[in-house]
Amino acid sequence: MGRKKGLPEFEETAPDGFDPANPYKDPVAMVEMREHIVREKWIQIEKAKILREKVKWCYRVEGVNHYQKCRHLVQNYLESTRGVGWGKDHRPISLHGPKPEAVEAE
Repeated sequence: MGRKKGLPEFEETAPDGFDPANPYKDPVAMVEMREHIVREKWIQIEKAKILREKVKWCYRVEGVNHYQKCRHLVQNYLESTRGVGWGKDHRPISLHGPKPEAVEAE
C-alpha cells in the first residue's frame, strides 16, 4: 500500500440538489449543505482570528499612536466579526448580517 497522491478536494460551492423550501426531501444534500455551512463559518472565524492577531501586533508596535495607525485594521476586524459565530450571542438579527451600505442623500 502506498500513499495517496495529492490532497482530497472539497467542493467550495453549495450542493446542487438542496432545496431550502423542503430540506428533508434529499437527506444527502441536506447533510452536504450543513457541512458546507459549517465549513464556511469556520473559514470566517479563522479569518477573524488572523485579523485579531494583526490588530494586537499593530497595538504593540505602534504604542500610543495605535489610534491613527491601526484604525484600518480595527475596522477590518470589526467588519469581519459581524455575523461570525454560531448565533448564540442573543444579538438582534439585524446585527448578524453584513453591515448595510450607507445610502447617500441627494
